[in-house]
Amino acid sequence: MSEHIFVLTGAGVSAESGLGTFRGDDGLWVSGRFLDENGLQREIRLEELATPEGFRANPARVCAFYTARRANMVGAEPNAAHAALARLSRELAARGGRLTLVTQNIDTLHEAAGSPEVIHMHGRIDRTLCAHCGHEHDDSGALSVDRPCPSCGKSGGLRPAVVWFGEMPVQMDLIQTRLVTADRFVAIGTSGSVYPANTFVAMAARGKIPCTEINLDRSDNAALFSERHYGPASVEVPAWVDRVIAGMDHRAAAR
Repeated sequence: MSEHIFVLTGAGVSAESGLGTFRGDDGLWVSGRFLDENGLQREIRLEELATPEGFRANPARVCAFYTARRANMVGAEPNAAHAALARLSRELAARGGRLTLVTQNIDTLHEAAGSPEVIHMHGRIDRTLCAHCGHEHDDSGALSVDRPCPSCGKSGGLRPAVVWFGEMPVQMDLIQTRLVTADRFVAIGTSGSVYPANTFVAMAARGKIPCTEINLDRSDNAALFSERHYGPASVEVPAWVDRVIAGMDHRAAAR
């Protein structure tokens, strides 16, 4: 029998690749302050950098922030956790199964590791969106209020194609359809505090779908998971994938 595994990943998967999380003791945000690329705390509120209102109020500051984030991601490489999930996708496909990989991350390290299908519910930082006309295109260069949109020609509206606070995550219909039809739900490297991703485990549990948490520490909704593994993603995820594949091989041999 083919198996469908639904995996949700968060910032903890990419942290070991040098990409900081938003939350946690070493996150980009500490007590409401922004840590810049030099590690210095700046008195800038989250709403000023990651909301449509903040962009309208000071587009140059928002462009500078996300240009720095893009530069930070240029040298990032996939780690063992990304590679293990790509391997799981291949192994499931070879057996007629499926891996639905949904990420809250705006980086493309899952793709770089070889995962063939990744649903970016919070968008991608290597794409640019025009706030004027809605045109979206691949773009990893510096953002600027002076750059015109390649579609409508207007300046001042180019922003990263990422989901900001107050905006709806993308592909939610597809995500919910995949989740309720999965045989297993796994959350990896996520805090369990961000809506609506933090509701996925409850949705899966209501459908009697086994739920596994793999995290550095307990998430905010850890009690909803029936299986938990704590430690670095680069260690715990490959070990879990090994167990899943071994289990599939054992069941196939027993038939």
